[in-house]
Amino acid sequence: MTILGWILIIALFAVGLAGAVYPILPGALAIYLAFFVYGWFFSFEPFGVWFWIIQTLIVVVLFIADYVVGAWGVKKFGGSRSSIIGSTIGLIIGPFVIPAFGLIIGPFLGAFIGELIVGSSPAKAAKVSVGSILGLFSSTVVKIVLQIIMVVLFFIWVVRF
Repeated sequence: MTILGWILIIALFAVGLAGAVYPILPGALAIYLAFFVYGWFFSFEPFGVWFWIIQTLIVVVLFIADYVVGAWGVKKFGGSRSSIIGSTIGLIIGPFVIPAFGLIIGPFLGAFIGELIVGSSPAKAAKVSVGSILGLFSSTVVKIVLQIIMVVLFFIWVVRF
């Protein structure tokens, strides 16, 4: 059972980190679930109240940062609310419509179309679309860093006990 427990924990960590890049995967929630798998297979003893507070705060920050950093990229390049919504829709739908490149093309086209809807010129819409991609990349970096911190804190807490 020990091996099965660690396989599940490592698999959840891998899914979680992959979720930072591929938004369809549960990301931080998979990592958070790995903590419960550890508790169910081994023990919840290493996890005190501070562990849960810190990890929960990181998850909350991840969810907020995911939207805010992406929206910041659009806003920084002069985008409207419609382009932010379009970029978000493109991020969700893009990987399904264009499997290989939809993760990048989806938010780009979504922001572009959103900006055109509000009457912006194609040049401005293109500029805003570039901002959506920069926001996406920035958001991905933030998610990867925070999720790695979650995993490292897990191992620090487990090794400590």
